[in-house]
Amino acid sequence: MKKLKFISTCLISILVCSLILLGCGKNEKSTNGKESKNDLKVGFLYVGPVADGGWCQSHDEGRKHLEKELKVSTMYKESVKEDTAEVQKVVEDMINQGCNVIIGTSVGFMDGLEKEAKKHKDIKFLHCAGYKTTENMSNYFGRIYEARYLSGVVAAMKTKSNKIGYVAAFSIPEVVRGINAFALGVQSVNPNAKVLVKWTNTWYDPAKEKEGAKALISEGADVIAQHQNTAGPQQAAEEKGVSAIGYNTDMKETAPKANITSAIWNWGPFYVEQVNAILNGTWKAESHWKGMSEGIVALSELTNNAPKGAKEAIEKAKKEIIEGKNKIFRGPLKDQNGIVKVQNGKVMSDEELLNFDWFIQGVEGKIQK
Repeated sequence: MKKLKFISTCLISILVCSLILLGCGKNEKSTNGKESKNDLKVGFLYVGPVADGGWCQSHDEGRKHLEKELKVSTMYKESVKEDTAEVQKVVEDMINQGCNVIIGTSVGFMDGLEKEAKKHKDIKFLHCAGYKTTENMSNYFGRIYEARYLSGVVAAMKTKSNKIGYVAAFSIPEVVRGINAFALGVQSVNPNAKVLVKWTNTWYDPAKEKEGAKALISEGADVIAQHQNTAGPQQAAEEKGVSAIGYNTDMKETAPKANITSAIWNWGPFYVEQVNAILNGTWKAESHWKGMSEGIVALSELTNNAPKGAKEAIEKAKKEIIEGKNKIFRGPLKDQNGIVKVQNGKVMSDEELLNFDWFIQGVEGKIQK
């Protein structure tokens, strides 16, 4: 009897150990660096609310697309300040809640994400609009300046006053580059039109963005463009009876009488691509800068407010950009003082574009230092 009890006890112990080992094997990462869908959780940091109608909403649409396509778990934190300590705190909270992929979607999150990436080598990080990488942190952005150029073509065809307003957040290279691309699109159609810039020094402040647009309209601008996170400038244009070009998402519904088109983002496929790479063990930290040919940036469908012939003009310009016939930033390019900054025939390099700190001729406004 004692012998049978001993044998039974041994069998139970073996069974329990086997179950424990099986359980560990299920949760343990494979040796080739792959992740299990069940174990993967992606955390997103947003600089404003997800319902901002612009930048944060575009990323949240990408998050939802990721969930739908890959059935992975995600979470997000909205209205995160561009402060290193706060970014680190949010990241730590996400990691404590099981996140092993962190995506920061604002340029000001860069230093906080870098510190956390160096602290948590087993976590994958992706940072939008920055330039730093670590062994486990990539940076990514899109060549939105291509869509900006196209929107400039439309704006030039629409304006009657030859004054086009541009409400802009901060005078960083990303924003300066977009303004210059927009102005070049304008000048390709109407060399006499000017682009007037008004700085707000904020990414998210609907009221301030709206006031910036109103100020430009009072100066004679009859088309308003923007590099802001909300539809505030669109609403100002709607109220004042002028035209508008949106950014981040298709903003036609926020200003149905004013909006002509919008330069938009499509983050979903990129997020799917990156998480797929993490799942199959092929992900590596690198810099991504993709454009219209990869589908990450685009111009939204023209509304009924668009001028006659705009669709044909846009299709022609888009084709030339995708085929490489129009490099956009090809010389000769002069600055506001008429000094040649890019020689005839020379195309600005990516490094030069990423450090853009001067306005081209035809842009009215000062870059803040």
